[in-house]
Amino acid sequence: MLTGLSIRNIVLIEALDLDVGPGLTALTGETGAGKSIILDALGLASGQRAEAGLVRRGAAQASATAIFQPPAHHPVWSYLAEKDLATDPAEGIVLRRQLSADGRSRAFVNDQAAGVGVLRDIGTMLLEVHGQHETVGLLDPRTHRALLDTFGGLDAELATCASAWRSLRIAREAVEALRARNAQAAADAGLYTERLAELGRLDPQAGEDAALAGERALLGAAEKALGDIAAARDALGGERLSSSLGQAVRALERARDRTLQAGAGADNAVLARVTAAATAVERALVEADEAVAAVDAAAAAFDFEPGRLDRTEERLFALRALARKLAVSVDDLPSERERFAALLQGIENAADDLAAAEREAAAALATFDTACGALTAARQRAGEALAIAVTGELAPLKLDKAQFRVGLDPLPPERRSAAGAERVEFEISTNPGAPFGSLGTIASGGELARFALALKAALASRGGAGEGPTMIFDEVDQGVGGAVADAVGQRLKRLAGTGQVILVTHSPQVAARADAHWRVAKSMSGEVAATVIEVLSPAAREEEIARMLSGSAVTDAARAAARALLDPALIDA
Repeated sequence: MLTGLSIRNIVLIEALDLDVGPGLTALTGETGAGKSIILDALGLASGQRAEAGLVRRGAAQASATAIFQPPAHHPVWSYLAEKDLATDPAEGIVLRRQLSADGRSRAFVNDQAAGVGVLRDIGTMLLEVHGQHETVGLLDPRTHRALLDTFGGLDAELATCASAWRSLRIAREAVEALRARNAQAAADAGLYTERLAELGRLDPQAGEDAALAGERALLGAAEKALGDIAAARDALGGERLSSSLGQAVRALERARDRTLQAGAGADNAVLARVTAAATAVERALVEADEAVAAVDAAAAAFDFEPGRLDRTEERLFALRALARKLAVSVDDLPSERERFAALLQGIENAADDLAAAEREAAAALATFDTACGALTAARQRAGEALAIAVTGELAPLKLDKAQFRVGLDPLPPERRSAAGAERVEFEISTNPGAPFGSLGTIASGGELARFALALKAALASRGGAGEGPTMIFDEVDQGVGGAVADAVGQRLKRLAGTGQVILVTHSPQVAARADAHWRVAKSMSGEVAATVIEVLSPAAREEEIARMLSGSAVTDAARAAARALLDPALIDA
């Protein structure tokens, strides 16, 4: 709901602040007084096209500020959140537009700078304008589907269709993902086969990297140790040492024999020394043989296969090269082998997986088609009911020759969505036998506003208006009077019962039904004209209605007629 409007330096208005209440508000006044300035200011604040001519002569800039208080569940709050515009539902929404005399403008939402497009989007959600020259909202076929669904109470059918659409979209995405994956896998099948063959030839084992590295270190150390042992054996002399010691033993034994033959006794000192030397050399011979045997035993402990170190290094290098090639560790090679085998198996199973996904997508499509069919049938019923309701509103509005229908145009499969399978458009025919066409191309200015009124009244009769946008009607009663004007007033009053309506009118029958009445007048200060707006009291309102009935000279008869029009009993009849 619009709760306030502030205008600064727009055309003939220097400064004006208005509080706007619920229900029906009427603006009246002499032709040329400036009633349209109010609508121009609202249009400026709500993002409509701005022209430098709106700036009051002599002023540097103009501004218009509109304050709205939408209900907490209104979609405008979600829109503001998407645009990262800070809001507090308790404080409402303030739309402000500044327009410089050179035509440049700036837009603000709750005092935060915003694009004019954002301002226009918000204005579209909060305002509908129906007038002689334009009807914002109802002329846009994009709004017709939602209006029809609301009128028909099709929430359940819409929810079912939206759910089926989500399931179909998920199923189709799964099919596309499988196709893309399978296509890539098929392209990589040769590479997978080659990698698996390499891994198969090498046959890597878990923990093999550490085992081979340890073995290589041991084999390298053993080779050097064997060289050292061989050097030790050479130093000992091997069999040469034993032979030399043997010769020494035999020589000493001969020396001992000769000493004995020479008559030396057992206590002879020479004999004792020769015997001791022979014994020592014998002992050295035994120990030398043991030392050589020990050295040979040490060498035998390093008894490895010839070329084992080379083979160990070659395998370790091969494993590490393949690991680098596959960008994994050597320890991961066994699992890589399993992975490539699984990928190849997956390629073999891909056709089955894809066929299963396609069956699921086909089932989801069938469910969506059924949901769309149910929604379409419900829309057809709602469209027929809406056509009857609108037709019932047309005759009292002097549009008895006109016809109204709801067109449902099937959408191609690729354009169907969660909202269903058809495009909805309201169509009219203004004369018998004339073709049906869209509202904007068929109806004239006056007819268009009354068509809008009839449609809004019909929608409101089934809850189609509800807490919708504020509706502005600009001279919807143009060119009609008497009973037709009274019918217009009745419908505006009824419409205001479900929302907020602001209207510019020259009809006393219509103005008399307003909950609030503003009089727009032009005053002169020297050669400078200014527009002023007065919120009328009951007495002033009676006088204004009388003026509208009789013209500039207000008569007692006109005042009596005005009192009759303002009689609550007659208004509510």
